[in-house]
Amino acid sequence: MGGLREVAAPFVVPGPSGVAIRSGLKGLTVQDETVLRQVGALLGSLASCDLKARCAAGSAHDGEQWARRKRALTGQSSSRWAGSITRSAHDQWALARRGQLAHLHSLQAGVETITHRLAQPVGAKGNKGVPGGYRSRREWFAKSRRLHVLQDRLEQVRADWEAGRVRVVRGGKKLLHTRHHLEAAGLTEAQWRLRWEAERWFLQADGESGKRYGNETIRITPGGEVSIKLPAALAGLANAPHSRYVLAGRVHFHHRAEQWADRIAVNRAVAYRIHYDTGRNRWYVTACWQNPPVRTVPLETARAGGLAGVDMNADHLAAWRLDEHGNPVGEPHRFDYRLTGSAQHRDAQVRHALTRLLHWTARHGLALAIEDLDFTADKTREKHGRRKRFRKLISGMPTARLRARLVSMAAELGVTVVAVDPAYTSRWGAQHWQKPLTTKARKPTRHDAAAVAIGRRALGCPIRRRTAPPPHDRSDRVGHRTVQAAPGSPGREGPRPRIPGPRTRSAGAGRGAKAGDQCAHNRSGHTAEHEPWHQDSLPLSL
Repeated sequence: MGGLREVAAPFVVPGPSGVAIRSGLKGLTVQDETVLRQVGALLGSLASCDLKARCAAGSAHDGEQWARRKRALTGQSSSRWAGSITRSAHDQWALARRGQLAHLHSLQAGVETITHRLAQPVGAKGNKGVPGGYRSRREWFAKSRRLHVLQDRLEQVRADWEAGRVRVVRGGKKLLHTRHHLEAAGLTEAQWRLRWEAERWFLQADGESGKRYGNETIRITPGGEVSIKLPAALAGLANAPHSRYVLAGRVHFHHRAEQWADRIAVNRAVAYRIHYDTGRNRWYVTACWQNPPVRTVPLETARAGGLAGVDMNADHLAAWRLDEHGNPVGEPHRFDYRLTGSAQHRDAQVRHALTRLLHWTARHGLALAIEDLDFTADKTREKHGRRKRFRKLISGMPTARLRARLVSMAAELGVTVVAVDPAYTSRWGAQHWQKPLTTKARKPTRHDAAAVAIGRRALGCPIRRRTAPPPHDRSDRVGHRTVQAAPGSPGREGPRPRIPGPRTRSAGAGRGAKAGDQCAHNRSGHTAEHEPWHQDSLPLSL
């Protein structure tokens, strides 16, 4: 047991801090699309220049440099457009900085793992989670060369980290890489160019509380009318006063439409982003705003009525309901999804599975217990070696997306989510619960047993059912009971059938008039013993 790590305490997951809704922008004219393209291209070029300046400043960037960047952009666009551009550039730099740190930690872990395994004898086996040596001299040699490659990369990344240098690609590094593999992506150069330009456009504006409809730059009225404040260089395209352009198309939000309408009715801040989908040839508007901080439910309150443990897998969610004492109730449930096809299809599959899970949970008035999963450090090939299928499996599991969607969707239905440490839940669940829960009509899987283990950990109960006594003790042989009854249960000390064996070959099971009568035996503490037994003192003559 010395090799087991300490298990973190469960906690109630706080609700989402923001909301984002999207709807199509329909009924646009040719002039509308032309104006949107020109505005997006102009602001996109300004955003690229500002991002370059932000990356050049590095970690020494301060508020004075931020104000200088904003003043340089204000003359070419407007004060509000400049604020949105500089804020977006700073967010991109911060995201790249966090990714750089994660990459640095990944390289350090890989170097340490390879260094340890190279120091072991060839063919040595691992012990208690610590990897052993490599299987052959050939693999040892290949890993020694890879060690030098990782060390060189680590030195470069560490130097960039210390200097504050980051590398950001506006439009995405993946799309940039696609330019060299157009045939594999099924795109022509013109199609790729259109997608590349659309991803680099900038048409997003931060909201302002107190301004009309919560946004002065991109304004949407309750009736769905969209108007844009044009940059100074394109003010000649305005068709409304104050250098504004009103689109002929209308937007109608369906999801959370009442919340959005309530916010703009009192002029509360709402941020908007206009995006062009080249594959569908459609324009979309995304509205987002921040939620006020909500006080989470105490953990004891979430445990009061029982909860449902949920085990996340590559193709389904396994759930089992538990009462407040940690006992499984009813039958296990399975919510399937398939992570194949396009990104939209995979996202829809995850949403559908979560919707069914949350509706089942809300119908029974339960809280949800999930694992606080994070596979970022566990899907490297130094960690799992030849287990390519397993690495591919955990790499394809949308842990972050599923967790974010579950929290946001659960908040809408009023379902409390409790996160637990994922350590050993699958192993201990299969060890302690899979066999006891198996019946002739029910064959629980390892994932169902893991759901029970997750639920018991969220309830504060140990995962193991009860510690059984040793198989060979002084009173009974292998047939000793495991003492599952509670201390106050009636009949827990009553007679139990005797099991024939080497010690009871003279009498069968249950034979004998006083086989189960504890009071008929001369045992301490029972009523058959009328007076205590005393040892007589030795006579003095001896």
